[in-house]
This record gives sequence, structure tokens and C-alpha cells, in this order.
Amino acid sequence: MTIKQESGGGSSPDRPGSVGTEPDADPIGATTEAAGPDAEARLAGREAAPPRRSRLRTFADRASSANPVTVTVLAIVTSLVIGAILIVLANEDVRSTWGYFFAAPGAALSASWGAISEAYANLFTGSVVDPSAVTGAFDGSNSWQLALAPISETLTYTAPLIFTGLSVALAFRGGLFNIGGQGQVIFGTIGAALIGFGLHLPWGLHMLLAVIGGAIGGGLYGYIPGALKARTGAHEVIVTIMLNYVALYFLAWLIVQRGVHDPTRSDAISKKVDSTAMLWSPPGLRVNFGIVLAILAVIFVGWLLNRSTVGFELRAVGSNPDAARTAGMSVGRTFILVMMIAGGLAGLGGATMVLGTAQSLTGQVAGSVGFDGITVALLGRGKPWGVALAALLFGALSAGGRSMQSAASVPIDLVNLVEAVIVIFIAAPALVSALFRLREDRSARLMTNLAKGW
Repeated sequence: MTIKQESGGGSSPDRPGSVGTEPDADPIGATTEAAGPDAEARLAGREAAPPRRSRLRTFADRASSANPVTVTVLAIVTSLVIGAILIVLANEDVRSTWGYFFAAPGAALSASWGAISEAYANLFTGSVVDPSAVTGAFDGSNSWQLALAPISETLTYTAPLIFTGLSVALAFRGGLFNIGGQGQVIFGTIGAALIGFGLHLPWGLHMLLAVIGGAIGGGLYGYIPGALKARTGAHEVIVTIMLNYVALYFLAWLIVQRGVHDPTRSDAISKKVDSTAMLWSPPGLRVNFGIVLAILAVIFVGWLLNRSTVGFELRAVGSNPDAARTAGMSVGRTFILVMMIAGGLAGLGGATMVLGTAQSLTGQVAGSVGFDGITVALLGRGKPWGVALAALLFGALSAGGRSMQSAASVPIDLVNLVEAVIVIFIAAPALVSALFRLREDRSARLMTNLAKGW
């Protein structure tokens, strides 16, 4: 038999199927040699793992970047430092010691440190705990009510701030800027108070109906800007600002009406809420059940935003209304719903005030808690638990500021200034990054890129 040869004569030694040649002994080995060590690892069922970074290095990189936690902490620390400088400047005796600083530097530094430490010590003991009162409670010379009074005051201020902060934050997530929290708080106090002294019911039922009345009052007042936004395109900022004044003047008119005004008083004040409608509070303390309602509201808003269909639509409309409309979502209905829920939250804040510490309607029953909610929402970055922590911080500053004023002779306006500085730094993270030379936060950039996908 004649064997045909390839052109060029003879069989090719490089071809395993050619006559006159031996097959490769290890074709797989030849392949792995050509592909390199990574192929060998894959063939063996193993992949080359990237080098692991230590947890300490990861934490250090994270802490040195301009992430929200780092920016918030640095903003608070910076504001306290600025507050310390202002404490020295506001104290005439301390300021005079700096006139002969080069002659006696120790005197100026010692006096400055004494003033700063006294002020911030009173801020702590007036808002968190007084160690001497706790010691007295253990040995029987003081009561536990006196020892718990500072944290009780802090939580009393915190509860309505949580509600108004959640109100603003929820509207933020829905693409709206709710500046009408003050008016919604006022209508919340009106709804709760009218049920509180207008009905006579058993304790549990009366309190529940009064709280619901506050939520309905705020929710209905929040419906107005939501409906105007949805149906006419009216800007919610302008509408809510104007509605704040309407609520304030309506309250002033309502208080002096027959059936609402306290007949035993000559000043503008309403009847007192029945004891059966008041929120429960521990004996001897001002904190009440409102703080529990506030925590439940934080849990509810967190679930609403992250676990519910309504929350998904809310966030979608807030991110890009046009895309949400294209996807079949009703943008107008979402605007109305968002403002009603936000108004209801603010109304609950008003209810906790009039059913807790105020107990009557006055022209200043709501204080400035509605406007303070904007600050709390900004500091909390629009996140429910962030809002709760921010409200706790501002509640502590409010409670401790009064202790600073009375014990350390520090003007209460200084506490407000510290709050303002915190907000300035929180609202301008680029300023904090420039001051402390922080690196760009990669996670923030990633989230920004993801948001652009809408």
C-alpha cells in the first residue's frame, strides 16, 4: 500500500496525526505550559486569591475618606472647638487674662481651660447624667428622679424633633422640600388638644384618639401643598412657607374662641387637656410615652422606605419623576401621599407636645420644632436612624444648654450657634474635606453613578 505524503515530502513531525510521528505524550501539560500558572491553578480547581487587606488598614482608609460618618463626626468636633473659642471670647474675666499672655501664659491658658471645661461639663451633666446625683441616689441622699432628670429632659426635647425630622426626611426622599413642618405641627397640636379636652373617655382610648387626632390634623394640612403640587405644579416650598403663617394665625384665632379658651384665664390659652388624654410619664420625670412613639415612627419610616411598594415608588419618583412616570407610576398621587404622611408625622410631633408637657394650646405651643426638623433631617442625611441620632444630639444640646446658661453663665445663644455651625459643615461636606484633607469617598461616587442610571 502506497502512503501519500504531505507536500514538502515526508510526514510533519509537528502534527500528532501524521504518519511516522509519535503522539504527544502530554497534550494537557503542553496546554498548561503555554497558558501559564493561572491555567494550572484553574485546572487543579484552584483560583489565585487576591491579597487580603487587614481590617485596620480598611478602617483607616474608610475613616480618612469623605464618607458621611466621618464628615458628620468632624463637623460636630469642629463646631465644639469653635464653641470653645467663643466661650473664651464671651467671658470678660478670661478675655482679660489674654492681655498679658506673654507675661503669664499659664494664667491665660488655665483660665480659658477652666471656662471651657466648666461649660461643657454643665452641658453633659444637664443633658446626660450628673455623677454626683447618681452617687446620692445610691447612698440615699438623693432620689433617682433627680439622677435621671438630665436624660429625661433630653428625651423630652428629642421626641418631637424625631417626628419633624422624619417628616422633612421623608419628603426629601420623595423629591419634595417640606418647609411646612411648623404649620403641620401646629395643626397636630390643635387636633390632639380638641380631642383632649373636648371628649371625656377612659384613659387608654382617650389618649389613643388624641394621638390619632394629631396625626390626622397634620396629615390633612400636608395634603394641601401635596395636592397643589400634583394638580397645578405649585412649588411646595412657597406653598408650605405661606401655610405656616396661616396655621399660626388660625391658632391665635382659635384659642380665644368660646369653648376653646380657658374661662378661668384672661390670657390667650385654651382649656387644659384631660388627664385621661395625656401621655404616660414616669413619676417625677418629664419624659413621656412620646419617645416610644417616636422610636416606633423611625421603625415605620425605615420599613416604608426600604421594604414596601409605596416606598419604592416614593424613592423612584424622588430620583427621577420622568422615568417613574414612564414606568407607569402616578407621580401626582405619590406627591400627595408623601406630603400627607410627612404632615402626619409632624402632626404626631405636635401631639406629643400638647399631650405631654404643654397640656394647653398657646400661641407658642409649637415653639420652633417644625423648623428645627429641617436641621435634624440634614444632619441625619435623610435616613430614619440618622434622623433619630441627630434629634438626640440636638435634644441634648437644648437640655444641656439651659444648664450651661444657669450654672456656667454661658449665653443660651451660644448653643444655638454651635447647632448652626454643625449644620453649615454638614451642608457643605466639601468644606470639611478641604479643611481636613479627606480623600474622595468611593462609595459616594458609586452611589452617584448608580443614581444616574435612573
